Amino acid sequence: MARSAKGQEDRAQRRQGKWLAGYRAAGRAIRARVRGFTLIELMIVVTVVAILSMIALPMFQTQMRQSRRADAKTALLDLAAREERYYTLNNQYTNVLATLGYPAGPSVNLGSGVTPDYQLSVVSAAINANNVWAFSLQAVPQGDQVNDTCGTYTLDNFGNQLPALGTDGRACW
Repeated sequence: MARSAKGQEDRAQRRQGKWLAGYRAAGRAIRARVRGFTLIELMIVVTVVAILSMIALPMFQTQMRQSRRADAKTALLDLAAREERYYTLNNQYTNVLATLGYPAGPSVNLGSGVTPDYQLSVVSAAINANNVWAFSLQAVPQGDQVNDTCGTYTLDNFGNQLPALGTDGRACW
């Protein structure tokens, strides 16, 4: 009986030793495979990300300026339509934005950020040299929009839209 208990104990110790040896071998294999990134690999990834951001950021800013430019043109056309509506009812144009449904003041700021993108205003609304009522509207760029190639937009009662071309030769209207 003592011999059989001792035999069982020996067998249990051998099994435990094999298990520990197997566990240690598996741990070494895992550590050998997973070492992390080398400094060279990390620098290559950082360089690729930097190059992509150098290309993507200016393109994004250009697209944002173009979208804000479209908002300014739409706002100018809306203001011109309101001027024409006012002229139909009063037989004259007005310089006062409040009478056209805008907030009181000499100009209206376009944009949702802290700094407006464009400042919309009625430059003149009076009888011109030909003794005809006329108006001239402007959208003056503000903030980052100052870097836009088209600059200040102007629209008059005859539908003349300036500038026709930006400094880069592309059409503005």
